[in-house]
Amino acid sequence: MARSASTGRSASAARGASTDVLIAGAGPVGLTLAAELRRSGVSCRIVDRLPARLPYAKAVGIQPRTLELFDRMGLVRDVLDAAVPMRGQLTYVNGAEQGRIELVLPPEVPYGFAALPQYETERVLEEFLGRFGTRIERSTELVAFAQDPVGVTSRLRSSSGGEEEVRSRFLVGCDGAHSVVRKALGLTFEGGAFPEEYMLADVEVGWGLPPGYGVRSMHRAEDGTIDDLLVCIPLPGEGRYRMSMLVPPELSADRPASGDGVAHGLEGGTTPALADIQKVLDRLAPEPVTASALRWSSVFRISHRLVDRYGEGRVFVAGDAAHIHPPTGAQGMNTGVQDACNLAWKLALAVGGAADPGLLPSYDAERHPVGEEVVGRTVRHAAEGVQADPTDLETLLLREAQLLVGYRESPIVSPLPPGDEAVLRPGDRAPDCGGLTGDIAAYPVRLFDLLRGRGHVLLVYGHHPAGDTPGDLAAAARELTGGRMETCRILPADAPPDEATGVPHHHDSRCEFARQYGVEEGAAFVVRPDGYLGACLRPPTVGQLKETLGRVFAW
Repeated sequence: MARSASTGRSASAARGASTDVLIAGAGPVGLTLAAELRRSGVSCRIVDRLPARLPYAKAVGIQPRTLELFDRMGLVRDVLDAAVPMRGQLTYVNGAEQGRIELVLPPEVPYGFAALPQYETERVLEEFLGRFGTRIERSTELVAFAQDPVGVTSRLRSSSGGEEEVRSRFLVGCDGAHSVVRKALGLTFEGGAFPEEYMLADVEVGWGLPPGYGVRSMHRAEDGTIDDLLVCIPLPGEGRYRMSMLVPPELSADRPASGDGVAHGLEGGTTPALADIQKVLDRLAPEPVTASALRWSSVFRISHRLVDRYGEGRVFVAGDAAHIHPPTGAQGMNTGVQDACNLAWKLALAVGGAADPGLLPSYDAERHPVGEEVVGRTVRHAAEGVQADPTDLETLLLREAQLLVGYRESPIVSPLPPGDEAVLRPGDRAPDCGGLTGDIAAYPVRLFDLLRGRGHVLLVYGHHPAGDTPGDLAAAARELTGGRMETCRILPADAPPDEATGVPHHHDSRCEFARQYGVEEGAAFVVRPDGYLGACLRPPTVGQLKETLGRVFAW
């Protein structure tokens, strides 16, 4: 049988190959989406025009919320083993220390801030995806597509010039700031570019600053403006940092924007040398230091742009294809990962024929406001610093950690009844808690341990006298979702064991669940696959549960 020159598939297969979801772009966002789809049993193909991972530490910060999502997926241990902690930031102005920010979160948050080169994040995700038998199809790019009411026909081209036509039910562009999918879909990408150029470098220094702290050193001119800047983010390895700084005049060039007018990302041309990095360190380093072991360097530009919508029909965009902004606060990749987790479970239900017609449109309804907020905040912080944020430090850190992202206004979450003043509301992140004890295991577990690897979960706390029984709720959850929702029961600390319902249960031995979820008597919570609350049911009844699930599931 003849073979396709581009992929090794048969010629007939190359003309009509099909999959549930085609993903363009194998960065962290595309890989997260592919992994989540495969975990849900959805077939997908993921293509990337590059022949291999780029060896650059571009996106380096991993936020606590992203680690929570990786925990739900089942790969957080591999990330933690590869990453280093981000403990805080040291700030200097004209050589004088201005104090430090300690990156400390409330004790119930299970993960702190971390730093990991983007290529390592991609490696962990790619290896995880490989466990499901899915590989990246490299040196292959999407060049065109057309959608119809039942699917998308895409044309792929390999680096050797061979072409392949692929039929998929959905297409997702995770193909970066210069996205082919975004352009072909006709989405606008409004915004602008910062005039400054920056140098990036991956180097080692032997200074005496405390490990795990980022460094931001600035020179303030007499008129109050910042005219020189050095930012250092710790990376795995002794004394290793990803440094960014303003490009000196001798390395600056009048580089035109790409063909789409978007000036964002690493640029070709002049590559900064170690001597160029050293000159900046000589001016701005908090103490005399010599840079060594230059792994790579580049010049990059920053733009801030946002699409008008996150998709149309059966085609969607995520990550940098939908939003680009300054790297302040390490928000970009992490926001893209949340895009992927939000979209993946909705696509999985749509592929399985179980999605309500309003489910896929909720991706734009939920994620577009988040992208808009992140772009606005990072632009403001890049211009004025995080001190321009009027909120208190704890709120600032929770926001930077992406723990305050929520969907209270989403059309697919159930609103609280009038007069309900609960602090935890539908659309909020489902918080973690510890001290949950079972009847067999001799050790307590965290709530996230119970949620790991699962899709929709109904958490039933105790039993409300005005509600339906936990057994009835669990049976309804299974029936209404076609077996796609599991039930976990949490009993108050002093409640007797209850095996009669057949619902697995744990005791809230330290009352942490009751405190975090604001419950004193029976209640139930619908936890979505992306870790957000779809409903808070007080009292929990089968009728309320049916109304809630009817916003998501088709029956």
